[in-house]
Amino acid sequence: MRGIEKRFPGVYALRDVSFDLKPGEVHALMGENGAGKSTLMKIMSGIYPRDGGEMFVDGRPVTPEGPRAAQALGIGIIHQELSLMNDLTAAQNVLIGREPRRRFGRLDEAELNRRTAKIFASLNLDLDPRAPVGHQTIARQQLIEIAKALSYAPRVLIMDEPTAALNDAEIAELFRVITKLKADGVGVVYISHKMDEIKRIADRVTILRDGAYIDTVDAASTPLSEIIRMMVGREVTQAVPVIPDTAHQPMALEVRGLTRGREVRDVSFSLRKGEILGFAGLMGAGRTEVARIIFGADPREAGDIIVDGKPCDIRSPNDAVRAGIGYLSEDRKHFGLATDMTLRANIAMASLARFTSRTGVLDEAAMKRTAQDYIARLGIRTPSDTQEVRLLSGGNQQKVVIAKWLLRDCDILIFDEPTRGIDVGAKSEIYALLEDLAAQGRAIIVISSELPEVMRLSHRIAVMCEGRLTGILPGGAATTQETIMELATRRESALAEG
Repeated sequence: MRGIEKRFPGVYALRDVSFDLKPGEVHALMGENGAGKSTLMKIMSGIYPRDGGEMFVDGRPVTPEGPRAAQALGIGIIHQELSLMNDLTAAQNVLIGREPRRRFGRLDEAELNRRTAKIFASLNLDLDPRAPVGHQTIARQQLIEIAKALSYAPRVLIMDEPTAALNDAEIAELFRVITKLKADGVGVVYISHKMDEIKRIADRVTILRDGAYIDTVDAASTPLSEIIRMMVGREVTQAVPVIPDTAHQPMALEVRGLTRGREVRDVSFSLRKGEILGFAGLMGAGRTEVARIIFGADPREAGDIIVDGKPCDIRSPNDAVRAGIGYLSEDRKHFGLATDMTLRANIAMASLARFTSRTGVLDEAAMKRTAQDYIARLGIRTPSDTQEVRLLSGGNQQKVVIAKWLLRDCDILIFDEPTRGIDVGAKSEIYALLEDLAAQGRAIIVISSELPEVMRLSHRIAVMCEGRLTGILPGGAATTQETIMELATRRESALAEG
């Protein structure tokens, strides 16, 4: 790709960007959110037309006019945002448009499942081809997406944040697959914000910043600090967290004996005003399930939820919001944002009553003033408050969700994977924002699959395994990753032994 240009309304997404990929190479593409990485890859995979520049495959010029044309050229892509159909089975998603047929065009369901099972087996994936995708966790959906892309036997495979929802064992399995692809001569474009992954898997790294090409460097010999500096245009330092003493603060939230099947079993904990309580655990430990029950998104079978010392019968998100609880889902695109609506509308969405007259007319001027205030307060990077949220970077989208709940004046905020898919610079901003909210007296729960993040943010750390709370640890330097993992793998048999 040479001299690639791309413009959107109000945004110059790519300026004179070049990129090349060799057979059997993993070439990492890095940059902050909004740097242009996904846009460049969508041009490569035929999703977006380019406004300028040239693209070559095997030395000949090409212009893929759509994803199918790119697939015909041997280019496959695994999107950061999943593109699966929840009502279809895993097999129907993997082989959609290529389903085996019997006589008279009837679908051969048995052969469909057999072929998909063979694909899963080649990747060592323990997945049921017949299971509806909508019933799977985000991590399993990600693995199905990967299998779907590899089923086309691509020569070029683009992976956009492929490990965002995977645990360590699944990441190791994915890297095994990538190593096999390299040996088969497949070129892999790898987009990730996880610096340790880049060192483990990449051969070269190309850095973009603000839609412009910065440099291409050797992954093994270039320090991570130098890659980060090129990404953000400045030095990024992580401040040593200061754990405040919140023991004297009033209780904001108490959860007693929370239970829902085997997903959440007799979970009890407390949260004080001004405190950040981190939740750690492996995938499927029950952390998100606890959050969804507290927020009323899922029903509870037993247990009590106490807010500001008063029992609350929370049976729906409306009940939770009225109790002063806000929830930022791990899947912000589906459960936190209306991506085709404006930034202004998204911020006001949970508080429309305050902008609505008695006759039902929205006060657009007041909504505009409020949106601009939060844009300034949270440092949301956008051309205007009327920008569609889908055109914002991941970090800025997350800030819009935060603004929505701050406007609703929620005193208890639950952040589920707050920095998933967010670059290192935006992570620092989100961390600072959470710490500022806690300093203002808000009570915060942070659920994260990244142990350094949990340790960096949390005043205390609650660890879960198989639906149970296995321990609560102090935050900061008093706790190690090894201690957390010991509790995160302390299964029911170990608990029974004492």
